[in-house]
Amino acid sequence: MGNSIPNGLEYLAANSIWSQRMANSALNRYVISEGQWHYKHGLLFNGIWQVWQHTQEPRYWQSLVAYVDHYVTPEGDIRTYTLEEYNIDQINAGKLLFPLYHATGEERYKQAAMLLREQLRGHPRTSEGGFWHKKIYPYQMWLDGIYMGSPFYNEYAATFDEPEAFDDVALQVTAIEKHTRDPKSGLLYHAWDESRKQAWADPETGCSPHFWSRAIGWYVMAIVDILDHFPQDHAARPEFIAILERTLAAVIKVQDVDTGLWWQLLDQCDRPGNYLEASGTCMFVYAISKGVSKGYLDAGLLDAAKRGFQGLIDHLIVVDDEGQVNLHGVCSTAGLGGNPYRDGSYEYYISEKVSTNDLHGVGAFILAANEFESALEFEQSF
Repeated sequence: MGNSIPNGLEYLAANSIWSQRMANSALNRYVISEGQWHYKHGLLFNGIWQVWQHTQEPRYWQSLVAYVDHYVTPEGDIRTYTLEEYNIDQINAGKLLFPLYHATGEERYKQAAMLLREQLRGHPRTSEGGFWHKKIYPYQMWLDGIYMGSPFYNEYAATFDEPEAFDDVALQVTAIEKHTRDPKSGLLYHAWDESRKQAWADPETGCSPHFWSRAIGWYVMAIVDILDHFPQDHAARPEFIAILERTLAAVIKVQDVDTGLWWQLLDQCDRPGNYLEASGTCMFVYAISKGVSKGYLDAGLLDAAKRGFQGLIDHLIVVDDEGQVNLHGVCSTAGLGGNPYRDGSYEYYISEKVSTNDLHGVGAFILAANEFESALEFEQSF
C-alpha cells in the first residue's frame, strides 16, 4: 500500500483539506449548550484552534470563544467544574484559555487558569509526586492523565512565569514512562497502580495488563505539545525527545501492514474481536507528523504517518450526501476500576461501544489532519 500513497504536494492536490472539512462538519453537529467543561470538548476545540492558526478563518475562532465563554463566568469561575473532585481530566480544556487570554488580555481567562492551577497545587500524588488520575482512583497514574494535565501545567508555567513548575512537569512525563514501559516491546501499559491494590494491577509491577492504543496516543501527543513551551535549556528536554522516539518506534512496529491503521489493543492484532481503531490512529499520526515537523523525529518516520492518515481516509472516513465528514471506528470510552468495575482485560477493551463521530476521534482527527498537512508542506521545503 505504501507505493500508492502520494507524497507532499501531490497528496494535497489530490485531496481536499481534511482538517477544515472535519472541523466544519464537527461544528455543524456540535451544540454548546448540550456539552460541559470536559476533556473531550477541550480536545475538539484545541483542534479547531489549531486549524484557525493555519487558516485564520473567523468561524473557527468564533466557535472557540463561544465554547469558552459559555463556561467561564465574568468572575473567572468555570461552570460545571468542581475543583474538589481532583479529576485530572478536567484540566485539559483549560488549554483553551491561553489563546483567548493572549488575544484579549481579559482577566477572567487568567482567573480561570489560576483556578485550574490551584487544583494541581492540591491534587493528590503518588509517593514520588505523580498526579493521581482522579481522587477516586488513589495511587494510580494513567497515560491519559499526562495529556489531560501536563500540557496545561506547562503552558501555565511559561505564561505566568512559574519556572519551578517545569521540573514537576518533567516528573509527570518521566515517571509514568518508567513505570509502564514494557522492556520487551517498548510499548506502554495503560496505567500503573503504586499501591498494587487494584484487581487489574500486576502484583509485581502494578501495571494494567494491556497496551491500549488511545492511552499511548494521549501520551505521545502530550509530549509533542509540552515541547512547544518547555525550556530549551531544561535538562529533561532531551529525555522527552528520547521517550518520544522510543515509544513511537515501538508503536510503528505494530502498525497494521494492510491498512496503515492501528489496533484497539496494539499487540493483539490476530485475536478475535480486536479492531482497527480511529482515535489512537489519529493521535499517532499527529504525534509523528508534529515530531517530524519540529525536528524531534527522523523525517523518514513521516511514511508511517502517511500510511496511517491514508488508512483513515480509505477505511474509516465516510462523506455523506450532504458533504459532512463522518469518522467511524472510534472507541467511545475505556478506563479501569470504577463501578461497574473495569478489569482491564482483553474482553473489556473490545467490549466497549464503538462509535461514529465520538469526539475522542473527531478532535484527534482534526489535530492529525492539520498537523499532517503541515508536515507535508514541511517535507516539500527540502
